[in-house]
Amino acid sequence: MLLETVCCKKAVDLKENVILIDWAYDCFREKRLDDLIEDDLEAIDDMETVERYVKIAIWCIQEELEMRPNMRTVTQMLEGVAQVHDPPNPSPYSTISCDEYLSCAPVS
Repeated sequence: MLLETVCCKKAVDLKENVILIDWAYDCFREKRLDDLIEDDLEAIDDMETVERYVKIAIWCIQEELEMRPNMRTVTQMLEGVAQVHDPPNPSPYSTISCDEYLSCAPVS
């Protein structure tokens, strides 16, 4: 839900053929976080917070349950009192790759 809030997008957009988790992780990995927020001037003015929130969101959606932080840690990360490390790919076993926002395609 945090990712949907930051990006103002649905988790899955069938019209645009986008899976938010994959797209957001690709944007994070490629240092294109500005693509996630488009024309949100308030967010553009505070990209450090945007990056922190995106990283927290990616940690919270890890396929491997034991990699997800507990709620206390999430709260501390959101408040800025706990460090947020770069997250790994949340879907390492996924068969979908979203290299660009509008072009999601199954991996062969």
